[in-house]
Amino acid sequence: MRPEAAAITADPMPVAAASGWRRWRRWLVSLFAVVVLGLLIFHAGKVDWAGAWAALHRYSPLLLLGVLGLTTASHAVYGCFDLIGRQHTRHGLALWRTWAIAVTSFAFNLNLGALVGSVGLRTRLYTRAGLDEATIAQVVALSLATNWLGYALIAGSLFASGTIRPPGEAHLGMSAFRALGVLMVLVALGYVVACALSHGREWHWRGRTLKPPSGRLALLQLALSSCHWLLTGTAMYLLLGRHVPYTTTLAVLMAASIAGVITPIPAGLGVLEAVYLALLSGSVRQSALMGAVLAYRALYYLVPLGGGLLLYMLLERHASAVNSD
Repeated sequence: MRPEAAAITADPMPVAAASGWRRWRRWLVSLFAVVVLGLLIFHAGKVDWAGAWAALHRYSPLLLLGVLGLTTASHAVYGCFDLIGRQHTRHGLALWRTWAIAVTSFAFNLNLGALVGSVGLRTRLYTRAGLDEATIAQVVALSLATNWLGYALIAGSLFASGTIRPPGEAHLGMSAFRALGVLMVLVALGYVVACALSHGREWHWRGRTLKPPSGRLALLQLALSSCHWLLTGTAMYLLLGRHVPYTTTLAVLMAASIAGVITPIPAGLGVLEAVYLALLSGSVRQSALMGAVLAYRALYYLVPLGGGLLLYMLLERHASAVNSD
């Protein structure tokens, strides 16, 4: 018997636990999706859709142009996440091409899901550019870490400061909610400290070599991600007519974002609307609220997808030209 087989036979518990967790996770994700879609159906019948379209048409072109500028800047900052991976792995791909791959993948990720955008399309474009599998995995992992570091810092700060109260349905006291926020902030800052202390070291896991970024790069990850989330929150704040406090706008945006990640529906279709209806319908007229969500979906999801398609064609054409030489 091979040593690997003996090890597996001798200790079956981790394998069984992992298998059990995967089964539970599928059930939990499905249950969450049913709850979110149920909320959407419950609220959708109460929405004045004609009023929502009217609210959408009342936006001034100047405001929509400003929001488009913010969403474009947010996508552009996200593209810099892969530049951190480029610096860390020291791969030789051009700056513009690395950034374009990240921006293209993000646009597809938002509209078609992570398997298509963050994983599938990124892997294809980087492979076409000549990067090996291990380097691609490091770049993608750093990009994902960057995104959620800023999320943890901003959402945690909002919770810890007490400016956001937990929803009544959560049955979570204010003290516990603040403690959760402190924990999120500590995780984000702890990552930076760990990277600073561990820089230069390597870990080997399942045949792969893991090397953390430097403390300077970790700080840059935190700064870029925070900027990305704040730009996105500002766009939604303006679309809501500044009737909702900025901190509340950020909190709802982050709740909608995590719901969209957990629920495997392309573009978070229905999820975004359900979360905003559930959390803000008492603060903003539903017609105005849905008008803001429709405008946000168009400017943050659909317009960048058009730009992503153009970038994708450019990247494919460039890869074909280079490979034929």
